[in-house]
Amino acid sequence: MREFYQVEKSGSLKNLKYVKGPIPQIQAGKVLVEVKAVGLNYADIFAVMGLYSATPKGSFIPGLEYSGQVLASASPLFHEGQKIIGVTRFGGYDSHILADPDYLMPLPKGWTFEEGAAFPVQTLTAYYALKVLGNLQAGQTVLIHSAAGGVGLQANRIAKKFNAYTIGVVGHKEKLAVLEAEGFDKGIVRGPQFREDLKNALSGKELSLVLETTGGKYLKYSYEAMAPMGRLISYGSAQFTPSSHKPNYFTLIPKYLFRPKFDPLSMIIANKSVMGFNLIWLYERNELMKELLTEIEKLNLPAPKVGHQYAFSEMNKALEIFKGGKTVGKVVLTLT
Repeated sequence: MREFYQVEKSGSLKNLKYVKGPIPQIQAGKVLVEVKAVGLNYADIFAVMGLYSATPKGSFIPGLEYSGQVLASASPLFHEGQKIIGVTRFGGYDSHILADPDYLMPLPKGWTFEEGAAFPVQTLTAYYALKVLGNLQAGQTVLIHSAAGGVGLQANRIAKKFNAYTIGVVGHKEKLAVLEAEGFDKGIVRGPQFREDLKNALSGKELSLVLETTGGKYLKYSYEAMAPMGRLISYGSAQFTPSSHKPNYFTLIPKYLFRPKFDPLSMIIANKSVMGFNLIWLYERNELMKELLTEIEKLNLPAPKVGHQYAFSEMNKALEIFKGGKTVGKVVLTLT
């Protein structure tokens, strides 16, 4: 029996409903995957709450990444029983997925299903930000916000492949130990002393690249700290994450109106760049997606850090904890 979570109408986490149904039939060229683990992402929360522009109209199944085992295959690229990792443009909160083989890759030997489900979205996000947009060069200094989260940890691991000097930013001092264990060169905490702490962490080094995911004042502070020719890559706006199960527009609107803004003329004078992206865009370009996954595979990264694990039946609990911002590493749900 198939089980999945569906949203009939976005706007609240309470609109996410558990549903049962028949297992889909295999189709020509497709791969039927029995899902074993699902990774959570902020895009899931924003989509369910109706705050994500890429959210499908009407009823949809959230979820962008998963791992599992091939139940049936009509593709020569994968065989029955093979363990795989998959990405999808929504539809990941599902026990059985009829997948396009272009969006699958073998589960690396020795990895658990949970580690596999934690890998694709955060690694693609980090790699695309660092290499494609950021043009990361050997030895550069990189500032990584939300550094103890899934993307932040993968970004550090990728940056270290290029001998970068990495500074991680976290929201709570308790997470600094995680950064140290992961090999960040420096770690700082968001707070009133942020600009001074960043200056001290740089120790005279030029800040070449910033990975920013809060969308608030720390984005502005980071931009100001960049050296000429620096690039700031924005791929999230955590400041807009609602604290309750649905958006409170009385608190969101002021944040939206007073969000950081950049004047093109000032950017030219400062010789700095600001770029933004969302990973959903990549799903429409499967050739580029395959190219990036191939490049990532060559980096031979270790298994990602799974910080929190819940049963598939605990979806709503997991999402509530995840959006609280106190998690470390990836939040993953498992299916038996």
